[in-house]
Amino acid sequence: MGINFSFERTDDVIMFKLQNPNLDMEIASQLKAKLLILCQPDIEALIFDLSQIEYVDSSGLGALLLAYRQLKEYEGKIVLVGVSAVVRKMLSLSQIEDLFEYYDTIEEAKQNM
Repeated sequence: MGINFSFERTDDVIMFKLQNPNLDMEIASQLKAKLLILCQPDIEALIFDLSQIEYVDSSGLGALLLAYRQLKEYEGKIVLVGVSAVVRKMLSLSQIEDLFEYYDTIEEAKQNM
């Protein structure tokens, strides 16, 4: 099974929606490749809609970290939307929770850009 996603770019903001239930080793390498293409100097923010993600492993967290590092280099930011308690706990345990901004909805995230 490959990565299932959609994305939309509005000016300098990309809204990226993962439609897989798991952000794990199975899709992480494909996600990283896509993120390297999307995270360019003209991007101010990448909004990740994780509302359908039920599970994340270290490979999945590595993909989020890659996006963070790419955009940080260009002074951009990563915004996570709809993060479940399980995913939030993994971010916390991995000590990378504070690298991202969090919102409950896409609309809320867009209003704060």
